[in-house]
Amino acid sequence: MTAGGNRRFDARVAHPARVYDYWLGGKDNFEADRIAGEATIAAYPAIRASARANRAFLARSVRFLADEAGIRQFLDIGTGLPTANNTHEVAQSVAPESRIVYVDNDPLVLSHAQALLSSSPEGVTDYLDADLRDTDRILKLAAGALDFSQPVAIMLLAILHYIPDTAEAQRIVARLVGAVPSGSYLVISHAASDISPTEMAEMIRRMNEHLAEGNHVGRPRDVVERFFADVDLVEPGVVKVTQWRPASAVEAKAPTSLWGGVGRKP
Repeated sequence: MTAGGNRRFDARVAHPARVYDYWLGGKDNFEADRIAGEATIAAYPAIRASARANRAFLARSVRFLADEAGIRQFLDIGTGLPTANNTHEVAQSVAPESRIVYVDNDPLVLSHAQALLSSSPEGVTDYLDADLRDTDRILKLAAGALDFSQPVAIMLLAILHYIPDTAEAQRIVARLVGAVPSGSYLVISHAASDISPTEMAEMIRRMNEHLAEGNHVGRPRDVVERFFADVDLVEPGVVKVTQWRPASAVEAKAPTSLWGGVGRKP
């Protein structure tokens, strides 16, 4: 999930993808990740529910893109460890010919992805070892599986908050959106600094104590909205991820610490 540089695998240092896996109740994590996970849960007990809400937002947004918007290509950057309702599973359940490129830089994520994330026969699923900040390299490699003359959905779920410099994060998003044609989509979820602000600030502080780079930040809703400057927001705009086209009133009221939105490039 991280945007940090490629590093050799080190189980002694917490990694965002593995901490996230721990929050979700997964088993692909190590002692360092569990320590970080418990420290952050103590600061913000709803973080586990928020992680589940983020996965649910991913599934709803991909289903919308594949079904209602007719998107058949997805560039999912910051994939994280495989769990239920991965991007390709949701997209290919709607349109088996969908093509998905996953990007992450944690060796554990990539080894699991290659073993577990198998495509439908009609579609394509590819995996890239790359850093979000090396945007041009991602686009060059992804072009091996995706046709950038046709619409692409750019998925940036729970990753931009590992780019602490907001101007840099905005440049990355603008570069990605600039590389895809009209009719493409941008999907973002992002840690909020203005939802449960005291608890979130402490949660992020504790998270950064355990990460190699200590680069997790939260941002307020208006700053997250500015990442969508080059696209037209789809209703209901940038909202809590639980409130983006929820399946039920219960889902809409679930706790979350993430803003989320979907936009279409005009």
